[in-house]
Amino acid sequence: MATVFLALNCFKPEIHDSSLMPALQSAWFVPHVAVYMFSYALLGCALLLALWGLCRRGAEVDDAITQMLYGGVAFFTVGMFTGALWAKQAWGYHWSWDPKEAWAAATWMIYLVAIHLRLHSPKRRRLFRWLVVVGFCALQMCWWGVNYLPNVERSVHTYNTK
Repeated sequence: MATVFLALNCFKPEIHDSSLMPALQSAWFVPHVAVYMFSYALLGCALLLALWGLCRRGAEVDDAITQMLYGGVAFFTVGMFTGALWAKQAWGYHWSWDPKEAWAAATWMIYLVAIHLRLHSPKRRRLFRWLVVVGFCALQMCWWGVNYLPNVERSVHTYNTK
């Protein structure tokens, strides 16, 4: 799906509505969003496996969760980098610590802690699975929740200006 959107963006740029704000007309917009969506899908699968593992105490799903986390966090990292490149082009700076960016950084760190816990303390399965759940909750805050924060009007991630 990401390849389709990337190809459309590269080979048919005229399909973009010119009434969109200039930041959304950037060539970095589609790769940034597509990579993040793929990351969210992998991290969502990791969540489902973690919940399964928490419900079924004997379930051996930690290796599958770890593989999903590796892929999800890798794509999440690429999404953060493409977002920084997009921000530099659109607003002149790579990072602004706006609520969405701060929550993305927090989410990324939670998942990194989960990966490191799995690598260095493989016997702590329950904590590992709970960290995956907490990471996905932080991801939901990053994706949806920041839109309900009081200071969202000042965010560079607010595109529905009235």
